[in-house]
Amino acid sequence: MAWSIDLTYALELQDITTIYPTDHFMANRNVSLSLRTGEILCLVGENGAGKTSLMKVLSGFIQPAQGEIFVKGNPVTITSPLGATRLGIGMVHQHFMLFPDFSVAENVAMGLEPVKWGFVYDFKTAAQRVNALIKAHEFSIKAHDRVSGLSVGQLQQVEIVKLLYRNADILILDEPSAVLTEQETVSLFQTLRLLAQSGKSLILITHKLSEIKRISDRVAVMRKGELVALRETACVDEYEISQLMLGRDINETRQSMLQENALPQAAQEKTVLSFNKVTVKRQKQERPLLNELSFTVHDGEILAFAGAGNSGLEELEAVLGGLLPISSGFISHKGVDISHLNTESLRKHNLAYVPADRLNVGSAAQALISENIMIVRRRELTRHGILNRAAISRFCHALFERFAIHGNESLRIGSLSGGNIQKLVLAREIDLLERGGDYIVFSKPTWGLDVAASNAVYERMIELRQKGVAIILLSSNLDEISALADRVLVLYRGTIVAELNTRPPDPKLRELIGAYMLGLQHDKPAQGEVHA
Repeated sequence: MAWSIDLTYALELQDITTIYPTDHFMANRNVSLSLRTGEILCLVGENGAGKTSLMKVLSGFIQPAQGEIFVKGNPVTITSPLGATRLGIGMVHQHFMLFPDFSVAENVAMGLEPVKWGFVYDFKTAAQRVNALIKAHEFSIKAHDRVSGLSVGQLQQVEIVKLLYRNADILILDEPSAVLTEQETVSLFQTLRLLAQSGKSLILITHKLSEIKRISDRVAVMRKGELVALRETACVDEYEISQLMLGRDINETRQSMLQENALPQAAQEKTVLSFNKVTVKRQKQERPLLNELSFTVHDGEILAFAGAGNSGLEELEAVLGGLLPISSGFISHKGVDISHLNTESLRKHNLAYVPADRLNVGSAAQALISENIMIVRRRELTRHGILNRAAISRFCHALFERFAIHGNESLRIGSLSGGNIQKLVLAREIDLLERGGDYIVFSKPTWGLDVAASNAVYERMIELRQKGVAIILLSSNLDEISALADRVLVLYRGTIVAELNTRPPDPKLRELIGAYMLGLQHDKPAQGEVHA
């Protein structure tokens, strides 16, 4: 970058370790990281690398198990988002936290509203202060604009103005260009450079390697909860960053298990599920979340979708699970149109579904284990509309024994570890498959699980494949994708940019998938991307 950087540290983290007590999952391990005054630092890593957890520590949403934080050289303890704000730390999340029916000024000043006569909201003063910030940073919004009428890029401007209104000196942006057009991204980067020049310090969480080179002064790479590299951006190229992100170490136990159980290429005789130009658009957003996806999955096949953050994996999962309506296109199950069915209706068309969010989507956290397990068998386990407690208990115990689940059916499912919740959801969905189902969706099936729990999930997937079930695997874990999948479709910015076969095994497949995931290579341009 052209501007001068003050080497005084705006922020220092020393030996930060973060543990989620519910499932004893260590999200960060001894992370030490510094942020200079007036610099833009990009924080990168695969999904689950620990980036978001580290930023939640800085934002006051979670507390570290150990380590120290220094702001402008002073040791601090951040116990809440309000505490972070008071220290000059603010974060723009992927999902904007705005009230659409309020004006820009009302959203920005919320919680810090100026008053007159001691108790009346002084909207005029608020609007003047907000417009002054907007003018100083050359934003394309106005204080009186209704938020519901703004574009996605303008909504992001409102979020940044909110931080500036609160005198934030350290700004954290999570995937800031994920839903922006190229023009909006250029405008955003101009704003970020101006902020850095004015002395603000910025951390950008991103997966886009080309943007790292365009905007950052340094890049910090995380993998498996640890900081593995901190480099000057000018001294590292995109491929070196990708290798640091993806790593080369593969768990030998897991890989051995997968190789022993691997099957030859699936017969793929019957099409079970088909997508034809399926598109999902959000109102007032130029780039589709999913852009004309077309694919088929066959019986006895594992079709994997690989993607980094904001690639469209989450939206594809929501569409497959009946949670997100499509804007156009056609989805069929064995020739029957299921394009606009909700989850309950898709169940009648044999859907089995293991979601990425096993606690909030895959289960009802406040409900009992027994209630969560029997939900797909509720008709069989009730008598004259009354729950058959004895039958439910027998059903639960049978699944507990078969899937080595540790827990009591009378406990709330939210009290279990992540591994046991995943086993419960998996047991419920496999039971559904065995009663006539023919396809299952797995989304990030081993996120946060240890090696033993991950291997148990993989073994079940291989068993299902052997029985002729069509499996759709959505993941950013390149180890499991390259070892399990028969075919791999790579998503980048909502578009399928590559289709790769995994049989026979290719030692370079993992790196090739990673290159497509990170936008280093394209078979065809993704929506909104320009390639030479």
